[in-house]
Amino acid sequence: MKNCKPVISIVGKSGAGKTTLLEKVIKRLKEDGIRVAAIKHDAHRFDMDKPGKDTWRMAQTGADVVVISSSEKMAMIEKVPREKSLDEIIEMLPDVDIVLTEGYKSGDKPKIEVFRSEVHKERLCSPEELIAIVSDVEWDDLEVPRYHLDDIDGVAGEIKKYIEAYANS
Repeated sequence: MKNCKPVISIVGKSGAGKTTLLEKVIKRLKEDGIRVAAIKHDAHRFDMDKPGKDTWRMAQTGADVVVISSSEKMAMIEKVPREKSLDEIIEMLPDVDIVLTEGYKSGDKPKIEVFRSEVHKERLCSPEELIAIVSDVEWDDLEVPRYHLDDIDGVAGEIKKYIEAYANS
């Protein structure tokens, strides 16, 4: 079943530059009027609430869901009995043009791998999983678009092509 939103996972080893690439690409896509959702996968326990703050205090008393809302943004922190799947998280999102994830390297979504020779020895993804690779080395065995780590226009353009192809599929 087709997801209702196009999704691309940005994957790579720690220190490869995934977050830096995402920051620059999201900024470029926003300049073009594209609505972007970003999902960060954390394989470890994260804690974004601050001890002593009202939302933290509400969670400490046992609230299963705590929401903080203002005129500019909102956040929801939900205690879950198991990690939600990426598809379950995507279903919760508002209407956007593209969902970009950081991580989910073993997921089934199309991927852009960030490969930096200083931190990688081998690619994480098979060629079939990739829609592009962003790297500081040449890959003669790949038949996917290849971009240098600084080619933000190229990567953003690839994502825009994916959005268009998804809409026409």
